[in-house]
Amino acid sequence: MDLRLPDELTALAAKDPLDGHTATRRDQSTTQRVPRSDSGGAVDTGGLGRNPAIPSVPAVSTAATRDPCRPSFVPRHEDLLDGVADWGPVDTPAGVFHLVPARLERDLPLISRWMNDPAAAAFWELSGPRSVTEGHLCAQLAGDGRSVPCIGVLDGAPMSYWEIYRADLDPLARHYPARPHDTGVHLLVGPIADRGRGLGGLLLRTVADLVLARRPFCARLIAEPDIRNTPSIAAFLTAGFRFSAEVDLPAKRVGLMVRDRSLRHVL
Repeated sequence: MDLRLPDELTALAAKDPLDGHTATRRDQSTTQRVPRSDSGGAVDTGGLGRNPAIPSVPAVSTAATRDPCRPSFVPRHEDLLDGVADWGPVDTPAGVFHLVPARLERDLPLISRWMNDPAAAAFWELSGPRSVTEGHLCAQLAGDGRSVPCIGVLDGAPMSYWEIYRADLDPLARHYPARPHDTGVHLLVGPIADRGRGLGGLLLRTVADLVLARRPFCARLIAEPDIRNTPSIAAFLTAGFRFSAEVDLPAKRVGLMVRDRSLRHVL
């Protein structure tokens, strides 16, 4: 007899990198852990509120109906970004950093609050009701995998929002000479206390090195911060990106930043 558990039940036993960690936040407004609710809670240390060692089929069904981004059928397509979920944590001078793919029911309130900070709202344009951020996340989570939204976790504390995406498959590719497997990166440092002390440049370098290590066919990383966002451009320069050109996109003028694999060990 074949007694192997179904794949769906085996997946439930896998530990989420954001579960089991105390979310020690760096800004005063989040010193308390906010309990998760069925309408979508904050980053939770308890996962879905069940013992992962005792998976249950009803729990799978309930979680699936709560997630409006979850497609009814998950196609078996090529992993366009070489398994971001499996990249794992890395050591940095600031602590252990981990890119964790976002989950709507866990991360939406946190990301939405970050997007409503005036400094972020000026460039991300995702401020307002939670539904605004939800729509942005759903477009990626229900897509074909060409963009993966992530939470950046530093020493167990969620502190940044990232998007790792295929720049060569993005509308951006119509505005610069794209090459196959060009990988784009967006970054938002969430807590105010984490800004202005060099973390952006440090973590951008960390993620750029991680992409080049995990994506062997990627020859370069691409970023396109708003040309007015001088702190962001400075962070990319610190991380080893070069300023390639100013580019007019439909809604803004950006600085095209490039990090070349060939210069990985030089810059």
